[in-house]
Amino acid sequence: MAVNVETLDKLERKITLSLPVAAIQSEVDARLRRLARTMKMDGFRPGKVPMNVVAQRYGYSVQYEVVNDKVGEAFNAAANEAQLRIAGQPRISEKEGAPEGELAFDAVFEVYPEVKVGDLSDAEIEKLSAEVDDAAIDRTLDILRKQRRTFAQRPQEEAAEDGDRVTVDFEGKIDGEPFQGGKAEDFQFLVGEGQMLKEFEDAVRGMKAGESKTFPLAFPEDYHGKDVAGKQADFLVTVKKIEQSHLPEVNELLAKSLGIADGTVEGLRADIKKNLEREVKFRVLAKNKQAVMDAIVAKAELDVPKASVQAELDRMIEGARADLKQRGIKDADKAPIPDDVFRPQAERRVRLGLVVAELVRAHELHAKPEQVKAHIDELAASYEKPADVVRWYQGDRQRLAEVEAVVIENNLTDFVLGKAKVNEKKVSFDELMGQQQG
Repeated sequence: MAVNVETLDKLERKITLSLPVAAIQSEVDARLRRLARTMKMDGFRPGKVPMNVVAQRYGYSVQYEVVNDKVGEAFNAAANEAQLRIAGQPRISEKEGAPEGELAFDAVFEVYPEVKVGDLSDAEIEKLSAEVDDAAIDRTLDILRKQRRTFAQRPQEEAAEDGDRVTVDFEGKIDGEPFQGGKAEDFQFLVGEGQMLKEFEDAVRGMKAGESKTFPLAFPEDYHGKDVAGKQADFLVTVKKIEQSHLPEVNELLAKSLGIADGTVEGLRADIKKNLEREVKFRVLAKNKQAVMDAIVAKAELDVPKASVQAELDRMIEGARADLKQRGIKDADKAPIPDDVFRPQAERRVRLGLVVAELVRAHELHAKPEQVKAHIDELAASYEKPADVVRWYQGDRQRLAEVEAVVIENNLTDFVLGKAKVNEKKVSFDELMGQQQG
């Protein structure tokens, strides 16, 4: 039987569903009989409660369940018959004026759109590349050395310098009044490493153990402590101890302590280079992938289903509340988060998902088993026991699905870059990693 599908809007459709009352009543009676077999009630033996009593107690709720089930079945059958791709859940409402012996319902719903992707050979995409140079290896070596530094107390007459660890007491006041978080004893920090505000570091630099100093400090407008942000404070600081840092030499001892098999400096630098190159590869791929996604969204024409956007919005708001809860925010699950905060992002995600799905389908860019295996092997290579990591991925369907999604995106990226006008751009290691030179 042909299904009459009415178009209400771009993606909104309506189907009228008819259900025979006799079929509903028959199913209601069958379910009530099944209930009667196990129902217990004072004054009756188990399973011997009269049907009229069972119907009186459960008739309405069972009828509600049966109608819901039957409408759902009828809707799915009609959608399959009409070959509709349904987006979200239908809105069902009972329709007046049904023929005798029937119940009629209107199902209003959205369908997934037709996705048209324009000529990708017209798309211009900037493709980044980067190399790991000696300066990047040197900076990584410095970080590794700092992580393994030791400290020795400076003589009393020597002043604090950059790199020293100082132990201080301090108390801050605003307009002569103490404030929360403005006082500490035996507080340690490293001078010159940005752990404290610049005025605080500048004040302590050059002081000797046993000295005290009062200095003004202006809290930035964007300071994380909202009560003091943008305000001027006066601090009294007393230096109790100054410790000079000692960095380990770059030698075979350091190489061995870092687990380098041959225990040589050359081996250490080669290991650092290999790890940095792996990170560079992933960063470059992520940025180029983003450029490709921007290009295909710009080239695509489609209407976005409101139901899909709402579902994505709900997920994002739920994620935001979970994040607030993790940070210890009270009543985070009730935090009022307006839809507008995430709507543009949700619409873009849905739009991009539909465009990606269409291109993957049209050009058979699905993840092949050997690609998934190769990607897992690459992810595992940076760990001490790669085989354990491979088993961890392969032992969970959800984790495998996440890897497959990444491989599909990589396939799509390669496909689009092979079609588009590509402008190659070489960037420095620092630029790629978002670090400042120096």
